[in-house]
Amino acid sequence: MRIAIDAMGGDDAPKVIVEGVMLAAEAFPDTTMVMYGHQDEINKYLTKKLSNIEVIHTTEKISGDDDPVRSIRRKKEASMVLAAQSVKNGENDALFSAGNTGALLAAGTLIVGRIRGIDRPALMSTIMTLNKDRNKMLILDLGANADTKPENLNQYATIGSFYAQYVNKVDKPTVALLNNGTEDNKGNQVTKAAFNLLKDNETIDFIGNTEARDLFSGVADVLVTDGFTGNAVLKSMEGTALTIMQLLTTSIKEGGIKNKLGGLLLKDSLKEVANSLDYSKFGGAILFGVKAPVMKTHGATNDEAVFHTLKQTREILQSNVIEDVVKKFESN
Repeated sequence: MRIAIDAMGGDDAPKVIVEGVMLAAEAFPDTTMVMYGHQDEINKYLTKKLSNIEVIHTTEKISGDDDPVRSIRRKKEASMVLAAQSVKNGENDALFSAGNTGALLAAGTLIVGRIRGIDRPALMSTIMTLNKDRNKMLILDLGANADTKPENLNQYATIGSFYAQYVNKVDKPTVALLNNGTEDNKGNQVTKAAFNLLKDNETIDFIGNTEARDLFSGVADVLVTDGFTGNAVLKSMEGTALTIMQLLTTSIKEGGIKNKLGGLLLKDSLKEVANSLDYSKFGGAILFGVKAPVMKTHGATNDEAVFHTLKQTREILQSNVIEDVVKKFESN
Protein backbone atom coordinates (compact mmCIF):
# COMPACT_ATOMS: atom_id res chain seq x y z
CA MET A 1 0.00 0.00 0.00
CA ARG A 2 1.17 3.50 -0.85
CA ILE A 3 -0.25 6.76 0.53
CA ALA A 4 0.42 10.10 -1.21
CA ILE A 5 0.83 12.86 1.39
CA ASP A 6 0.61 16.61 0.84
CA ALA A 7 3.43 17.53 3.21
CA MET A 8 2.99 21.29 2.69
CA GLY A 9 -0.70 21.49 3.68
CA GLY A 10 -1.71 22.68 7.15
CA ASP A 11 -0.96 25.44 9.63
CA ASP A 12 2.30 23.95 10.91
CA ALA A 13 3.42 22.07 7.80
CA PRO A 14 5.68 20.40 7.01
CA LYS A 15 6.84 19.88 10.62
CA VAL A 16 3.81 18.12 12.13
CA ILE A 17 3.10 16.26 8.89
CA VAL A 18 6.60 14.80 8.77
CA GLU A 19 6.51 13.92 12.47
CA GLY A 20 3.17 12.15 12.05
CA VAL A 21 4.40 10.35 8.94
CA MET A 22 7.43 9.02 10.83
CA LEU A 23 5.14 7.65 13.57
CA ALA A 24 2.96 5.93 10.97
CA ALA A 25 5.91 4.60 8.96
CA GLU A 26 7.35 2.97 12.09
CA ALA A 27 4.00 1.48 13.10
CA PHE A 28 3.10 0.21 9.61
CA PRO A 29 6.22 -1.00 7.78
CA ASP A 30 4.02 -2.59 5.08
CA THR A 31 2.76 0.85 3.99
CA THR A 32 4.86 3.32 1.99
CA MET A 33 4.40 7.00 2.89
CA VAL A 34 5.14 9.24 -0.11
CA MET A 35 5.51 12.89 0.90
CA TYR A 36 5.08 15.59 -1.75
CA GLY A 37 6.63 18.95 -0.90
CA HIS A 38 9.78 21.06 -0.78
CA GLN A 39 12.54 18.55 -0.14
CA ASP A 40 14.81 20.83 1.91
CA GLU A 41 11.97 21.86 4.23
CA ILE A 42 10.83 18.25 4.68
CA ASN A 43 14.35 17.02 5.41
CA LYS A 44 14.68 19.48 8.30
CA TYR A 45 12.23 17.37 10.27
CA LEU A 46 12.82 13.96 8.73
CA THR A 47 15.08 12.73 11.53
CA LYS A 48 14.45 9.03 10.88
CA LYS A 49 15.51 7.55 7.55
CA LEU A 50 12.96 4.77 7.17
CA SER A 51 12.81 2.59 4.07
CA ASN A 52 9.05 3.09 3.65
CA ILE A 53 9.24 6.90 3.48
CA GLU A 54 9.74 8.59 0.12
CA VAL A 55 10.02 12.31 -0.67
CA ILE A 56 8.95 13.82 -4.00
CA HIS A 57 10.22 17.39 -4.46
CA THR A 58 7.65 20.01 -5.49
CA THR A 59 8.08 23.71 -6.17
CA GLU A 60 4.59 25.03 -5.31
CA LYS A 61 2.02 24.69 -2.55
CA ILE A 62 -1.63 25.61 -2.10
CA SER A 63 -2.23 27.96 0.82
CA GLY A 64 -5.33 28.26 2.96
CA ASP A 65 -6.56 31.44 1.29
CA ASP A 66 -6.11 30.21 -2.30
CA ASP A 67 -9.24 29.84 -4.43
CA PRO A 68 -9.91 26.05 -4.36
CA VAL A 69 -10.72 25.25 -8.00
CA ARG A 70 -8.50 27.92 -9.53
CA SER A 71 -5.48 26.82 -7.48
CA ILE A 72 -5.95 23.18 -8.52
CA ARG A 73 -6.07 24.19 -12.18
CA ARG A 74 -3.27 26.76 -12.15
CA LYS A 75 -0.74 25.41 -9.63
CA LYS A 76 0.19 22.30 -11.59
CA GLU A 77 3.37 21.73 -9.54
CA ALA A 78 1.72 22.14 -6.12
CA SER A 79 2.28 19.34 -3.60
CA MET A 80 -1.46 18.60 -3.31
CA VAL A 81 -1.98 18.54 -7.08
CA LEU A 82 0.97 16.23 -7.79
CA ALA A 83 -0.04 13.93 -4.93
CA ALA A 84 -3.60 13.73 -6.31
CA GLN A 85 -2.27 13.13 -9.83
CA SER A 86 -0.16 10.23 -8.56
CA VAL A 87 -3.30 8.58 -7.17
CA LYS A 88 -5.16 9.08 -10.43
CA ASN A 89 -2.24 7.51 -12.33
CA GLY A 90 -2.18 4.49 -10.01
CA GLU A 91 1.26 5.28 -8.58
CA ASN A 92 -0.25 5.63 -5.08
CA ASP A 93 -3.41 4.24 -3.52
CA ALA A 94 -4.74 7.11 -1.39
CA LEU A 95 -4.35 10.86 -0.83
CA PHE A 96 -3.89 12.67 2.49
CA SER A 97 -3.75 16.40 3.25
CA ALA A 98 -4.24 18.82 6.14
CA GLY A 99 -4.37 21.74 3.71
CA ASN A 100 -7.04 23.86 2.03
CA THR A 101 -10.28 21.85 2.37
CA GLY A 102 -11.94 23.28 -0.72
CA ALA A 103 -8.85 22.61 -2.82
CA LEU A 104 -8.65 19.02 -1.55
CA LEU A 105 -12.32 18.44 -2.37
CA ALA A 106 -11.67 19.84 -5.85
CA ALA A 107 -8.56 17.67 -6.26
CA GLY A 108 -10.49 14.59 -5.19
CA THR A 109 -13.40 15.25 -7.53
CA LEU A 110 -11.58 16.71 -10.55
CA ILE A 111 -8.28 14.79 -10.45
CA VAL A 112 -8.80 11.50 -8.59
CA GLY A 113 -12.27 11.30 -10.11
CA ARG A 114 -15.86 10.76 -9.02
CA ILE A 115 -17.36 7.26 -8.96
CA ARG A 116 -19.91 6.98 -11.75
CA GLY A 117 -23.38 6.86 -10.24
CA ILE A 118 -22.55 9.08 -7.26
CA ASP A 119 -23.63 12.61 -8.11
CA ARG A 120 -21.85 14.44 -5.31
CA PRO A 121 -19.11 12.90 -3.15
CA ALA A 122 -19.56 13.61 0.57
CA LEU A 123 -17.16 14.43 3.37
CA MET A 124 -17.56 11.82 6.09
CA SER A 125 -16.07 11.56 9.57
CA THR A 126 -16.41 9.47 12.70
CA ILE A 127 -17.69 10.96 15.95
CA MET A 128 -17.58 9.36 19.36
CA THR A 129 -20.76 8.56 21.29
CA LEU A 130 -21.57 7.60 24.89
CA ASN A 131 -23.16 4.34 23.78
CA LYS A 132 -20.88 1.46 24.76
CA ASP A 133 -22.48 -0.83 22.18
CA ARG A 134 -22.19 1.79 19.44
CA ASN A 135 -19.35 4.13 20.36
CA LYS A 136 -18.67 5.24 16.77
CA MET A 137 -21.07 7.02 14.46
CA LEU A 138 -20.39 8.08 10.89
CA ILE A 139 -21.76 11.44 9.83
CA LEU A 140 -21.98 12.71 6.25
CA ASP A 141 -21.98 15.19 4.57
CA LEU A 142 -19.72 17.48 6.62
CA GLY A 143 -19.30 20.26 4.13
CA ALA A 144 -18.51 19.00 0.66
CA ASN A 145 -21.96 20.14 -0.54
CA ALA A 146 -23.85 22.99 1.11
CA ASP A 147 -26.91 22.41 -1.06
CA THR A 148 -28.09 18.82 -1.24
CA LYS A 149 -30.90 17.04 -3.08
CA PRO A 150 -32.93 14.16 -1.58
CA GLU A 151 -31.23 11.75 -4.02
CA ASN A 152 -27.83 12.79 -2.65
CA LEU A 153 -28.87 12.02 0.92
CA ASN A 154 -30.07 8.60 -0.22
CA GLN A 155 -26.69 7.93 -1.85
CA TYR A 156 -24.89 9.08 1.31
CA ALA A 157 -26.88 6.53 3.31
CA THR A 158 -25.80 3.73 0.98
CA ILE A 159 -22.11 4.57 0.88
CA GLY A 160 -22.05 5.30 4.62
CA SER A 161 -23.53 1.85 5.27
CA PHE A 162 -20.83 0.29 3.10
CA TYR A 163 -18.13 2.03 5.16
CA ALA A 164 -19.71 1.05 8.48
CA GLN A 165 -19.91 -2.56 7.35
CA TYR A 166 -16.50 -3.00 5.73
CA VAL A 167 -14.32 -0.63 7.79
CA ASN A 168 -16.09 -0.37 11.16
CA LYS A 169 -17.10 -4.06 10.99
CA VAL A 170 -20.79 -3.47 11.80
CA ASP A 171 -22.89 -6.44 10.62
CA LYS A 172 -26.09 -4.52 9.88
CA PRO A 173 -25.46 -0.75 10.10
CA THR A 174 -28.41 1.42 11.04
CA VAL A 175 -29.02 4.75 9.29
CA ALA A 176 -30.73 7.87 10.64
CA LEU A 177 -31.65 11.17 8.99
CA LEU A 178 -30.81 14.35 10.92
CA ASN A 179 -33.96 16.42 11.23
CA ASN A 180 -35.76 18.92 13.46
CA GLY A 181 -37.95 16.22 14.95
CA THR A 182 -38.31 12.45 15.08
CA GLU A 183 -41.78 12.24 13.54
CA ASP A 184 -41.96 10.88 9.99
CA ASN A 185 -43.50 14.08 8.61
CA LYS A 186 -40.96 16.50 10.10
CA GLY A 187 -38.53 18.68 8.17
CA ASN A 188 -38.32 20.80 5.04
CA GLN A 189 -39.05 19.70 1.49
CA VAL A 190 -35.62 18.12 1.06
CA THR A 191 -35.65 16.05 4.26
CA LYS A 192 -39.27 14.96 3.74
CA ALA A 193 -38.47 13.71 0.24
CA ALA A 194 -35.22 12.13 1.48
CA PHE A 195 -37.13 10.32 4.24
CA ASN A 196 -39.31 8.57 1.67
CA LEU A 197 -36.29 7.57 -0.44
CA LEU A 198 -34.44 6.22 2.59
CA LYS A 199 -37.51 4.31 3.74
CA ASP A 200 -37.70 2.59 0.34
CA ASN A 201 -33.94 1.93 0.08
CA GLU A 202 -33.66 -1.85 0.51
CA THR A 203 -29.85 -1.81 0.79
CA ILE A 204 -29.87 0.03 4.15
CA ASP A 205 -31.44 -0.36 7.61
CA PHE A 206 -33.19 3.01 7.95
CA ILE A 207 -34.50 3.76 11.46
CA GLY A 208 -36.03 7.20 10.79
CA ASN A 209 -35.38 10.79 11.83
CA THR A 210 -33.24 11.87 14.75
CA GLU A 211 -32.52 15.19 16.43
CA ALA A 212 -29.12 16.79 17.03
CA ARG A 213 -29.53 16.56 20.81
CA ASP A 214 -29.42 12.74 20.61
CA LEU A 215 -26.21 12.37 18.60
CA PHE A 216 -23.93 11.63 21.57
CA SER A 217 -26.22 8.75 22.58
CA GLY A 218 -25.26 6.83 19.44
CA VAL A 219 -28.69 6.65 17.84
CA ALA A 220 -27.38 5.03 14.65
CA ASP A 221 -24.24 3.78 12.95
CA VAL A 222 -24.65 6.26 10.08
CA LEU A 223 -26.15 9.75 10.17
CA VAL A 224 -26.95 11.56 6.93
CA THR A 225 -27.49 15.29 6.47
CA ASP A 226 -26.68 18.09 4.05
CA GLY A 227 -23.16 19.55 4.10
CA PHE A 228 -24.16 22.93 5.55
CA THR A 229 -25.96 21.38 8.52
CA GLY A 230 -23.38 18.63 9.02
CA ASN A 231 -20.49 21.07 9.15
CA ALA A 232 -22.30 23.30 11.66
CA VAL A 233 -23.26 20.33 13.86
CA LEU A 234 -19.74 18.88 13.89
CA LYS A 235 -18.13 22.20 14.85
CA SER A 236 -20.76 22.71 17.53
CA MET A 237 -20.01 19.27 18.99
CA GLU A 238 -16.26 19.87 18.96
CA GLY A 239 -16.72 23.29 20.55
CA THR A 240 -19.00 21.89 23.25
CA ALA A 241 -16.51 19.13 24.10
CA LEU A 242 -13.63 21.62 24.38
CA THR A 243 -15.72 24.00 26.49
CA ILE A 244 -16.71 21.24 28.92
CA MET A 245 -13.07 20.27 29.46
CA GLN A 246 -12.05 23.90 29.92
CA LEU A 247 -14.84 24.46 32.47
CA LEU A 248 -13.81 21.36 34.43
CA THR A 249 -10.14 22.38 34.42
CA THR A 250 -10.93 25.95 35.50
CA SER A 251 -13.25 24.75 38.25
CA ILE A 252 -10.56 22.45 39.66
CA LYS A 253 -7.76 25.03 39.49
CA GLU A 254 -9.74 27.95 40.91
CA GLY A 255 -12.11 26.15 43.28
CA GLY A 256 -9.97 25.85 46.36
CA ILE A 257 -8.38 22.93 48.14
CA LYS A 258 -11.48 20.69 48.04
CA ASN A 259 -11.80 21.01 44.29
CA LYS A 260 -8.08 20.36 43.84
CA LEU A 261 -8.22 17.23 45.99
CA GLY A 262 -11.32 16.07 44.10
CA GLY A 263 -9.57 16.72 40.80
CA LEU A 264 -6.59 14.69 41.98
CA LEU A 265 -8.83 11.77 42.93
CA LEU A 266 -10.64 11.98 39.60
CA LYS A 267 -7.48 12.48 37.56
CA ASP A 268 -7.65 9.13 35.77
CA SER A 269 -11.38 9.47 35.08
CA LEU A 270 -10.97 12.98 33.72
CA LYS A 271 -8.13 11.80 31.51
CA GLU A 272 -10.39 9.05 30.15
CA VAL A 273 -13.10 11.63 29.40
CA ALA A 274 -10.58 13.88 27.64
CA ASN A 275 -9.37 10.98 25.51
CA SER A 276 -12.92 10.03 24.54
CA LEU A 277 -13.59 13.63 23.47
CA ASP A 278 -10.37 13.89 21.46
CA TYR A 279 -11.57 13.76 17.83
CA SER A 280 -7.99 13.34 16.54
CA LYS A 281 -7.90 9.74 17.79
CA PHE A 282 -10.74 8.81 15.41
CA GLY A 283 -8.73 9.85 12.36
CA GLY A 284 -9.72 12.39 9.74
CA ALA A 285 -12.55 12.89 7.30
CA ILE A 286 -12.79 10.99 4.04
CA LEU A 287 -14.15 12.37 0.78
CA PHE A 288 -16.37 9.40 0.00
CA GLY A 289 -17.62 8.89 -3.53
CA VAL A 290 -14.34 9.25 -5.43
CA LYS A 291 -12.26 6.44 -6.89
CA ALA A 292 -9.66 6.30 -4.11
CA PRO A 293 -9.51 7.34 -0.44
CA VAL A 294 -9.03 11.12 -0.15
CA MET A 295 -8.37 11.96 3.50
CA LYS A 296 -8.55 15.31 5.29
CA THR A 297 -7.50 16.32 8.79
CA HIS A 298 -7.66 19.70 10.52
CA GLY A 299 -5.37 22.47 9.33
CA ALA A 300 -4.33 23.01 12.96
CA THR A 301 -3.40 19.35 13.22
CA ASN A 302 -0.68 17.70 15.30
CA ASP A 303 1.51 14.66 14.76
CA GLU A 304 -0.89 12.37 16.63
CA ALA A 305 -3.85 13.37 14.44
CA VAL A 306 -1.71 12.84 11.33
CA PHE A 307 -0.76 9.39 12.60
CA HIS A 308 -4.37 8.36 13.31
CA THR A 309 -5.57 9.64 9.93
CA LEU A 310 -2.85 7.66 8.14
CA LYS A 311 -3.80 4.62 10.23
CA GLN A 312 -7.43 5.11 9.19
CA THR A 313 -6.37 5.43 5.54
CA ARG A 314 -4.51 2.12 5.76
CA GLU A 315 -7.60 0.44 7.27
CA ILE A 316 -9.76 1.78 4.44
CA LEU A 317 -7.34 0.40 1.85
CA GLN A 318 -7.26 -2.99 3.57
CA SER A 319 -11.06 -3.16 3.65
CA ASN A 320 -11.47 -2.69 -0.14
CA VAL A 321 -14.56 -0.60 0.63
CA ILE A 322 -13.93 1.77 -2.29
CA GLU A 323 -13.91 -1.14 -4.74
CA ASP A 324 -17.20 -2.39 -3.27
CA VAL A 325 -18.81 1.05 -3.66
CA VAL A 326 -17.57 1.25 -7.26
CA LYS A 327 -19.11 -2.15 -8.01
CA LYS A 328 -22.40 -1.14 -6.36
CA PHE A 329 -22.87 2.15 -8.21
CA GLU A 330 -21.14 1.60 -11.53
CA SER A 331 -22.91 -1.70 -12.18
CA ASN A 332 -26.34 -0.02 -12.07
